[in-house]
Amino acid sequence: MFTEARARGKPSSNNTRKRANPRTRGDDDDGAASDSTTNAGPDRKKVHWKSKSTATAASLTAETSTRGKRAPRAPSRSSIARPTTTGTEQGSTTVDGGGSDSEEEERSEDEEDESSVNLDKTCLAAFCLHGRVAFAHYDPLKGILHVLEDTQETGHFDLTRMLLEQVTPDYALTSSKSDDEFIDALRDHMDSTGGTFQIRPFKEFNPKRGKERLYALSRLSQLPCNGDGDMNIDSDSNVGGESTVSRNAYDFMRRSRASNAGGDPTTQRWNALTRLANFANAEGSPYCMASVGALLDHLVRERAASDYDDDGIPGLDVKDIQLLALDQVMHINSDALLSLQVFESESHASMHSDKTKEGLSLYGILNNTKTTLGRSLLRTWLLRPSLSLSTLRARHDALGCFNRAENIVTVNSVHAHLKGIKNMPRVMKALESGKARLSDWQGFVKFAFHTTMIYDCLSELHGAHGVEIVRKVNDALDVATFKQCGISVDEIIDWEESANADRICVRRHIDEELDNRKHTYSGIDSVLSIVAEQISETVPEHIALSLNVVYFPQLGYLICVPMRPEWENGQSIEAVDGWTFQFLSDLHVYFKSQEMHEMDKYVGDLHSMIVDRELEIIQDLLEKVIEYSETMMEACDVCAELDVLLAMAQASRMNGYVRPEMVDENIIEIVRGRHPLHELLLDAFVSNDARLIGGAGMGANPDTPDNSEDWNSVLLCTGANACGKIALIQIMAQVGCFVPAESAVLGIVDKIFTRVATRESVSKAQSAFMIDLNQVSLAIRNCTARSLIVLDEFGKGTLSTDGAGLFCGVLKHLLARGSRCPKVLVATHFHDVFTDELLDVDHWPITFCHMQVMFTGANPTSTTDGSDYDMTSQTRESVPPGPGKEKITYLYRVAKGLSLRSHAAQCAAIFGIPMPIVERAQHVSNLISKHEIVELMDEEMTEEEMADLAEAEAICKRFLEWDLEDRAGLDVKAKLKWVLGVQDGQGSSK
Repeated sequence: MFTEARARGKPSSNNTRKRANPRTRGDDDDGAASDSTTNAGPDRKKVHWKSKSTATAASLTAETSTRGKRAPRAPSRSSIARPTTTGTEQGSTTVDGGGSDSEEEERSEDEEDESSVNLDKTCLAAFCLHGRVAFAHYDPLKGILHVLEDTQETGHFDLTRMLLEQVTPDYALTSSKSDDEFIDALRDHMDSTGGTFQIRPFKEFNPKRGKERLYALSRLSQLPCNGDGDMNIDSDSNVGGESTVSRNAYDFMRRSRASNAGGDPTTQRWNALTRLANFANAEGSPYCMASVGALLDHLVRERAASDYDDDGIPGLDVKDIQLLALDQVMHINSDALLSLQVFESESHASMHSDKTKEGLSLYGILNNTKTTLGRSLLRTWLLRPSLSLSTLRARHDALGCFNRAENIVTVNSVHAHLKGIKNMPRVMKALESGKARLSDWQGFVKFAFHTTMIYDCLSELHGAHGVEIVRKVNDALDVATFKQCGISVDEIIDWEESANADRICVRRHIDEELDNRKHTYSGIDSVLSIVAEQISETVPEHIALSLNVVYFPQLGYLICVPMRPEWENGQSIEAVDGWTFQFLSDLHVYFKSQEMHEMDKYVGDLHSMIVDRELEIIQDLLEKVIEYSETMMEACDVCAELDVLLAMAQASRMNGYVRPEMVDENIIEIVRGRHPLHELLLDAFVSNDARLIGGAGMGANPDTPDNSEDWNSVLLCTGANACGKIALIQIMAQVGCFVPAESAVLGIVDKIFTRVATRESVSKAQSAFMIDLNQVSLAIRNCTARSLIVLDEFGKGTLSTDGAGLFCGVLKHLLARGSRCPKVLVATHFHDVFTDELLDVDHWPITFCHMQVMFTGANPTSTTDGSDYDMTSQTRESVPPGPGKEKITYLYRVAKGLSLRSHAAQCAAIFGIPMPIVERAQHVSNLISKHEIVELMDEEMTEEEMADLAEAEAICKRFLEWDLEDRAGLDVKAKLKWVLGVQDGQGSSK
């Protein structure tokens, strides 16, 4: 069999589709690498485009060939030479009253417009490798660089198509090492829209190079010179892109000095290094950084080819860097996914394995999927929850149908049959490439069987009328075709023989010619024995005793004799006249004789003929199957969606989740909500309510559902809490799952930002506090009225006064947006911001709440909720029992108002801190909170403390009177007793 494989060889490389790496002689240039083709004379390299048709490839080659070299610099308006005119022309010019000058000016303006037209076009750079994709997009009108961090892409490139339709770029760039299917998708879209598509060399898409390009941007390297700083990005331009900056000479000089203030390259690089995380996750998004680098290089080339000065990266007009918001899916960055534990990877239990597994996470709770495509789709949904109300309601309808009591048995059957569906895209790819193994054909037959069973089971569902997923499955499953294909494959392939032979074998009674060859091949041993006996009669006896006739596929029939000593010494190998030496092994030598040649001619190479005939039959079968490849892929996608919905229905049923009501209003109203992760770790979980409305900042009057004053955009909680459950509930609802609550009315949230977890690393030149600031800065820059921001203990990483000031400043800035204020969840222990009136609790539209606490002591009924301020009484004096006399119990129940006590004294007493220390600490803490610390200096001592002080003073005086140099007849022990005032038989009072 090995000889057979070697003789048949590998398929010709000409039959495989390849994408050339377009390079030209200018590729070694770091600054301006050439495009796909070039017009550089005889050395011009031909590029073989991987396109759907030769015409498309030719058009693309012709289109890009004109852009291969750097365009000549267009003359500026002041340098355009006037044409020389004849006398007649001069006369006509005079008659026209100087019309020639105006025409020249018009031509000059036209040339100037043409030279800068490329600078007004939208450019996009994209990079996709191994299913992960990232984008960078530049808006020339507003001067904003939009980035989309690395994220997972589907096999159909839905995210890519969605983004291209939203951005509608004029230029699209990608790397030569991007996935082939991704390149095809980009090319098809740009061809349909009439845009320009370029494949750039891979070296331009370098993450390190991209970060260096970003460091060079003045937006990052130079600190803002005004108070607004990064907050006001549109101060220099209006919506139409027209400059509104003052053209006063003094203002110009002031701006020039400000722009040159940070001229030190080291300082500029440090500024950019520390500020980059404010705009994007550079460390966790290498493909995004690669796309940014390629895009900025393209903009520099276009600028150099125009009549603008070639100032490189610093000369680019990049006013701001923003995250690219998608219209149809929610944006959740990597920090939010980590903080909320949407995904959680754990190391393998074995220290010798580098594999990971899913830990306690939202994905782990919902992942009851049975198929590979289902698991991938669930992850995609969690990464990009939907913003479409119709889509979410359709998914909720499906979960409601699946969780009906009368449908449980049917749903379990459907889920079991989904487990039998293999990774059909991989199977079909193997079939189309001719590399299918036996397991691939078995997977195909199982797919045909299980899809038929799923179709039958879905017809038994109660209340399935109007459920979109059921309709989609029924439309996508061509049961008759799938069944016929499955039966054909099962009838032709001999599964048992294929497993033994390690190749695809055909059953008997399929082809008469094949059956005859197999029959002959099965009796070849007896034929070889007879031939060997006949040859033995015609050869010497010493050869006849050990002679054998053997058959090798593709080599034919051979005479085999044992190796002789004289043959091992390298002498000529001659056995019998008429025998031709073929080859030898360590133990045997093989010959061809006239009889062997006759067997080759009349019996033939049976095994090779059997294999070739089976290949022909399997190829015919494959061609019939491939006709329905697209239909099967659509069925696989629908089955994957069905798998995800069944998995979420099972998780909702097991954990007691309820259907949320999705509305158009920008609100969040949760009744008795629970944390989906924490409730799995506790025997009893305390549920709480929450209500928020977007756009209820200062001066805004949003329409509330019940015209209540309790609706605010900011919910501030003090005390112990399980921060994050509201965000997780929102994600679950917009994925299409039911939520852990008694009831929930939820509007659409377009973005979620968090400041909960801090990912520190020695590779980052940032402290924990700086990382926190980056997260908050990212949220402030990109949030909208429909966004949700979660802030947990923001400001704790620095001096408490500075942290409290930053905390209040962020809240005030968000509230000052008025109707653009996002929904904000805040948890803090900065009690000083309330006592010092840094936050106006009476007038700011903030909902204050706290977690109730219970104290139990000698009197078991003594309790308090720990609240020192509520919305109805600001002078409440609810003082818990003294420390050490009670135990503290956290109830985790939300109540209105503020809790201004940290209960640190009670905790210290519980853990054994001496009571005098605890009491003194509580006394000092109370004075500090009231700004009465000066009273500590005015405190009068008690009589006991006065006596102790007088005694200590007397001891000091006696010690100073002691002459340490006089040692004559000194009794040190007696002297010390005198100093301490200790008499014989008495102890010191100290």
